[in-house]
Amino acid sequence: MKYYKLHLIRHGLTQGNLEGRYIGSGTDLPLCQEGRDQLRQLKAQFDYPQVPLVFVSPMLRAQQTAEELFPGVKTIVLQDLREMAFGVFENRLMTDLVKDPAFAAWMDPTSHAVPEGAEDRVAFYNRTGGMLMKLFEYMLRTHTEEAACVTHGGVLMSMLAQHALPQRKPEEWMADPGCGFSVRLDAEMWMRDHLAEAYDVVPHGYLDVEEE
Repeated sequence: MKYYKLHLIRHGLTQGNLEGRYIGSGTDLPLCQEGRDQLRQLKAQFDYPQVPLVFVSPMLRAQQTAEELFPGVKTIVLQDLREMAFGVFENRLMTDLVKDPAFAAWMDPTSHAVPEGAEDRVAFYNRTGGMLMKLFEYMLRTHTEEAACVTHGGVLMSMLAQHALPQRKPEEWMADPGCGFSVRLDAEMWMRDHLAEAYDVVPHGYLDVEEE
């Protein structure tokens, strides 16, 4: 059986991550030096897949991660791979946000509130789920059997929760910076069920060390 493989990877660390800030698509931070060093250490210690193509978010932190992990590889920048917009909560410290009743209301899964300037959750869900479908359809159409995608934690979790087997809640697909999950599909199953199998972590071997 012929499989198409896509490696979904979360971008590396930024200063905002280190400071515990709530960073979405409204804050275009670069990688910090610790983030670059961490990516280089991961690349030296573990195996990232060799791919001919990388899909990447337009955010600077994602593009710089792609450059570190896949230097010289063809990239396609896609706007819909950006992180969710957090509006008035953007770039605020999480230690402050957890005390904010408006933030708590937004975190309530039953709430339909949309903070000023933020992206509607339903719109984000549809955007990310549809984006994964477009990536695979591009690969099928161009006979690209393997590719990587460097994006954001929230995007990665939403994509996998919608279309990956085994089925898991979004938070169960959380990935460390510079890491992610490999998924594979056969064309028949994808066309019929819009599902792909998550079969490994990225980089390969990282999970073994984490378990030790």
